[in-house]
Amino acid sequence: MNEIVLYRKYRPQSFKDVLGQENIVKVLEGSVALGNISHAYLFAGSRGTGKTSIARIFAKAIGCSDNDLYEIDAASNRGIDDIRELREAVNTLPFESTYKVYIIDEAHMLTKEAFNALLKTLEEPPKHAVFILATTEIDKLPETIVSRCQVFTFKKPSQKILKELVLNLAKKEGFKLEPSSADLIALLGEGSFRDTQGILQKILSFSKDKKISVEEVEQVAGAPKASLVNDFIKSIDEKNLSSGLEAIKSAVSNNIDMLVYLKLVLRKMRTIILLKYAKNMESSIREEYSEEDFEFLKELSEKKESSINSKTLLEMLATYDSVARANIPELPLELALIKLAS
Repeated sequence: MNEIVLYRKYRPQSFKDVLGQENIVKVLEGSVALGNISHAYLFAGSRGTGKTSIARIFAKAIGCSDNDLYEIDAASNRGIDDIRELREAVNTLPFESTYKVYIIDEAHMLTKEAFNALLKTLEEPPKHAVFILATTEIDKLPETIVSRCQVFTFKKPSQKILKELVLNLAKKEGFKLEPSSADLIALLGEGSFRDTQGILQKILSFSKDKKISVEEVEQVAGAPKASLVNDFIKSIDEKNLSSGLEAIKSAVSNNIDMLVYLKLVLRKMRTIILLKYAKNMESSIREEYSEEDFEFLKELSEKKESSINSKTLLEMLATYDSVARANIPELPLELALIKLAS
């Protein structure tokens, strides 16, 4: 079993299979039903949000067969000669469909000359041609191109959606996941269907008894152990600077990505605040953690004088942005700890 197999095996095949992009699906389905098909679409959003999958589904929905569907990777076919070839081919009639559909992935990678050549086709397209441009960096596309497309902005799927996906795929593959394991995989997927399925792929390949624990996820995915995150949070609450610095040092020595580490810290600090002020959420929150982890967070939430509060959480949020830019990733976290624990 390899990563690409799982991702392709469960790629959405129709609009009803699509997760997390309800508004986009609704508009595209409406366009198909009314026969109101534009000549150019622009799908913009971060990687792994389903842009090319929905492009294929849309092409199929408007009656485009595989023989009339063309996918172009602009990262490797980015020059003016490539677009000139496309312009010549686009004028020929479809083999067996009403439309010829061209999906241009990573469209922002096209050269300036290639964009100019493509613009001429978008300005006067053949009636049978439909272009779907997909990009992760819409700001790099010329306004002249963007203005001639129907633009759809793809949002990152929520952690809840990714968790449900993980649990569903694991079940289909014959594996049993603890809810807390699925939560961690979804968090590590960082809003990408593809990355989340890739992490799940590795973990399923590692498992011997088809039962996935949080510990296995931590080990295979390279996530910090729960105790390492908890030690850092506890050091802030107790204003124990040396303990907190030791937790950071351990994370670094274990080659833990500081952004991942801090993301888990933020998630747990947020949970502590929610447990304190939103008692009705306790049962749903309990499902996201192991019993030991939940009891730790619950205990901190019940403290009358806790240093884990909204002010602390805001400080850590600011630190997250600093970690992303720092040459020494652990330094902003150490400085924040010194400020909060002193």
